[in-house]
Amino acid sequence: MLMRTDPFREFDRLAQQLMGTGTWSRPATMPMDAYREGDDYVMAFDLPGVTPDAIDIDIDRTTLTVRAERRPAAKDDSVRMDLSERPLGVFSRQIFLADTLDTERITASYDNGVLTLRVPVAERAKPRKVAISSGDTSAPQQLTS
Repeated sequence: MLMRTDPFREFDRLAQQLMGTGTWSRPATMPMDAYREGDDYVMAFDLPGVTPDAIDIDIDRTTLTVRAERRPAAKDDSVRMDLSERPLGVFSRQIFLADTLDTERITASYDNGVLTLRVPVAERAKPRKVAISSGDTSAPQQLTS
């Protein structure tokens, strides 16, 4: 049996609720990293203990919303929890993407508690060369990719 003696436990619980640990009615944020890798914009979210079926990813134009729910481990009433410090409930993150990203081709993978989203950079946003025409305006030059 685990016992914990902490006179400030209730104070800590209230402080966590005020500072961002989520409940089902009020989601908490989840830590993430975001970086550019080649022609993709990559976002990695830490979601340890969350099953893939408890993750929802929605895209509405340029707004990306990731919601995840960490449920209690005990499935029935016969299990008595002696100590519970891991946050449970709903975690949510909303990210506003630039219009230079191709939101139609987002891919998602989940491995070892990390959700990774890859958003390709749109073709129109990639650097390209512009050809310079000479004084002859009868044959315009084409743009090259």
